[in-house]
Amino acid sequence: MCLHGIPENIRCDNGPEMISKALRKWVAKAGAQIQYIAPGSPWENGYCESFDGKLRDECLRQEIFYSLKEAQIVIGLWQTTYNRVRLHSSLGYRPPAPVSYPDLAFRLLMAAAMQ
Repeated sequence: MCLHGIPENIRCDNGPEMISKALRKWVAKAGAQIQYIAPGSPWENGYCESFDGKLRDECLRQEIFYSLKEAQIVIGLWQTTYNRVRLHSSLGYRPPAPVSYPDLAFRLLMAAAMQ
């Protein structure tokens, strides 16, 4: 969002975290709309389903988390590796984020949008 702006639409499945009032309120405040996929149709959101599978298989199933802080650290390290080190075939075997990506600016933008 920092580089490309707020999207017009955000595509989501129908999981409880995606249909919450808090998420709908935040998305509306950001100026976007949520488009839900049809129930039982994960192929309508293939990119996200693929990412969720990678997160689950490469990170979450490899660990037993004993605290929220531990989970945040381990998932954060996996996220950094996924975005900055891991090669993605759809991007010509390059990582998705350039090394100079402004993490702080993105976090500040997201924090401001949440208020």
